[in-house]
Amino acid sequence: MDRIPDWSHEAALMPEPVSALRARDFVCLHLVEHNLLYLIEDIRLVVSELATNAMVHARTPFTVILSASDGTVLLTIRDGSDSVPVGAVPQATDRRGGGFLLVEQLSHAWGANTDGAGSKSVWASFNMRTRPGPSAVSP
Repeated sequence: MDRIPDWSHEAALMPEPVSALRARDFVCLHLVEHNLLYLIEDIRLVVSELATNAMVHARTPFTVILSASDGTVLLTIRDGSDSVPVGAVPQATDRRGGGFLLVEQLSHAWGANTDGAGSKSVWASFNMRTRPGPSAVSP
């Protein structure tokens, strides 16, 4: 059974270099809107990595989806390729390949799914902190 999100936002982007910037701006806008400022830096880095991967490897238009449900923010990048990414441990001399290590370190969990119709989704989840209520101050 699918969970109904508390909120969800989508942006369709083209496979062009400016789209990584647009994806970062998109997540910032909505994290600010939902008062989740403490998640901005981590999710910006992750969306930048996933959007860049979609542009470089899938080379198709892609959709950025940012949603929240049950105390978790979910970032999903859906593109038109059914090739699932494989995380690899980069060597010290590698100029590329460390992106999924970054995604793994910054997110609570991440993964990829194919839909059987020629596209895939790569997702990363982030835990929302519980906000403390107003402090009771004794006179």
